[in-house]
Amino acid sequence: MFNFIENGSITSVKGILSAGIHAGLKRKRKDLALILSEQPCNAAGTFTLNKVKAAPIIISKKMIDNKESVKAILINSGNANACTGEKGFEDALETQKYCADKLGLKQSEVLISSTGVIGEYLPVDIVKKGVKKIIENLTEDGGLAAAEAIMTTDLKIKSFALKIKLSKGEITLGGICKGSGMIMPNMATMLAFIATDADIDQPILQQLLSQTVNNSFNKISVDGETSTNDMVILLSNGISKIKIEEHSEDIKIFQEALLSITQKMAKSIVADGEGATKLITVEVKNAKTERDADTIAKTIANSPLVKTAINGSDANWGRILSAAGSSGVEFAPEKVEIKFDDMSILKKNYNTKFCEIEAKQILSKDELTISIELNEGEHNTTWWTCDFSEKYVQINSSYRS
Repeated sequence: MFNFIENGSITSVKGILSAGIHAGLKRKRKDLALILSEQPCNAAGTFTLNKVKAAPIIISKKMIDNKESVKAILINSGNANACTGEKGFEDALETQKYCADKLGLKQSEVLISSTGVIGEYLPVDIVKKGVKKIIENLTEDGGLAAAEAIMTTDLKIKSFALKIKLSKGEITLGGICKGSGMIMPNMATMLAFIATDADIDQPILQQLLSQTVNNSFNKISVDGETSTNDMVILLSNGISKIKIEEHSEDIKIFQEALLSITQKMAKSIVADGEGATKLITVEVKNAKTERDADTIAKTIANSPLVKTAINGSDANWGRILSAAGSSGVEFAPEKVEIKFDDMSILKKNYNTKFCEIEAKQILSKDELTISIELNEGEHNTTWWTCDFSEKYVQINSSYRS
């Protein structure tokens, strides 16, 4: 019912223009992105739960909470505009208004987002000059440039789109995202901007996004750190004139497609984790409750000992079981079974007969799955994480320099 578009982006969606340029916030790389819809959009969003929130987060969240109609999103990288006090808030509003004026929009029609170094004031003049330049570069083919402009320590551009067949015709869903480090569920230093040309009422759009984020972006972890600037935005501009109604078969198809693209985006963030060499899927099966399953998966995904063992292709199942045991969840350790892909590593009653060579071969792959069978109930979950390498320390020991 839906198919991914090769080299797809947010601009694969009808009526969406975007651009990404080097404005001067960073030395050389692109650092300013702009997304513009030709028609007003309903907008939904989820935001960081960190108590320390950047100025753009506060402003954009208020707009989403007020169900404002949105036409544009201005995003800068290289500067988080976080922990900058009243001046940072004023700077964010000034750049938002300036962008709106240049686009001929109301200030309330422009969402704003920032990512980068915390605690430094936003160079407003540089952003303003960049806004003038970027508006001239808006195009239907600008999605990849916009995706590049929101990157910080990312090594790969993250851009996706898919076509969805519904009862009344075909619609498109496209998005860009960034994230590599400071990644932890309840959002992370990650940004994601998604759009569709379907017509979806705002309350339904918000419900769809919130449910989907809980099963995609909120189930990834690179390093257990939650950022000050995280957001996911979903826009619906209705240009296709295909209305998605609540309780319809179409909404089920759309939600499945939205989950598919957000999980693909989430996994791309983990795969590009700072210093990462491996994408690790963590499956916890047959827990007593859904919360138990998620708590154990999250603890394993965040364990530096598990992540470093995987980096070294060391079949150290004891670290996995120990991490599960430290999660606070009640379970019987002797009933636990652990697999690497389809290979049994630990069976019930601590039976650990397995081939070290075969286990090492599995752990040496770029992608692998760790399955933990608790044998306690009927609840399952899947999370995604990555390994820890020396490169992670190198990147984060000199982030500001």
